[in-house]
Amino acid sequence: MSTDVADGAVTGTAALADDDDPRLQIEVGVLMPNGRLAGRAFASRAEAEAWARPEDGEQVVEVNILCECGFIS
Repeated sequence: MSTDVADGAVTGTAALADDDDPRLQIEVGVLMPNGRLAGRAFASRAEAEAWARPEDGEQVVEVNILCECGFIS
């Protein structure tokens, strides 16, 4: 991978954003009170929030599939 800097502008392959970087791929899910994820996919956080029932103990979570880390927000 090469990167060139000319007049303050970065050019080359490092300047391109990698949309397929698995470290940046976050999925939204609903964590059920029993500790399992709901068995459905959500297109957005808003969709998951509309589907979840927080009064029943469900939580909307963001999960990075690569490291299997959960981010509760």
